[in-house]
Amino acid sequence: MALENVHVSQHPLVKHKLTLLRRTKTEHKKFRELIRELAMLLGYEAMADLRLSDIAVDTPLASAPGYHLEDDIGLIPILRAGLGMVDGFLEMIPGAQVWHLGLYRDEHTLRPVSYYNKLPIEPTVHVCIVLDPMLATGGSAVAACDVLKAWGVRRIKFVGLIAAPEGLEAVAKAHPDVPVYLAAVDERLNENGFIVPGLGDAGDRQFGTA
Repeated sequence: MALENVHVSQHPLVKHKLTLLRRTKTEHKKFRELIRELAMLLGYEAMADLRLSDIAVDTPLASAPGYHLEDDIGLIPILRAGLGMVDGFLEMIPGAQVWHLGLYRDEHTLRPVSYYNKLPIEPTVHVCIVLDPMLATGGSAVAACDVLKAWGVRRIKFVGLIAAPEGLEAVAKAHPDVPVYLAAVDERLNENGFIVPGLGDAGDRQFGTA
């Protein structure tokens, strides 16, 4: 699949850790650790275009040129599976703001249902990063971007772990301006809307509720 705004990491560590994450025998404590590590690695790639300004700093020997990060970042984990990706980002950008959107997939219609929205009255950041490990039908990602754009955000990125082609096409159709960063694109969705081969339910596996 060749979608212009889809970035699939080719980093060896990402490939290795994703393999461990997929395994049925990976228990939930290790699963959470791997999601945090993968989020950090993918976040590093997703934030390569953040804006910088030039500054000078004093070293013990002389003045040196340096840089200041100009963009304020907002992290939007889609509850509940997206929560596991937040800590990886915060280790790199501890000053990021974290807001929450609660969306779940209706098991009959496979459509997203919104049940929680904890956004400030108006945008207070330059870039919003939507976090959700699995981009399956794309419904939740599209709905999250709809909410953020209606709220006034103009720069949005989506960071996940695994996507199905169907989900990528849905996001590209609804929000062609939103870049998507992933560890892998899998084969397809099954009849229940789960990614194949995927890794099962990311929320259940993180929190031990499978």
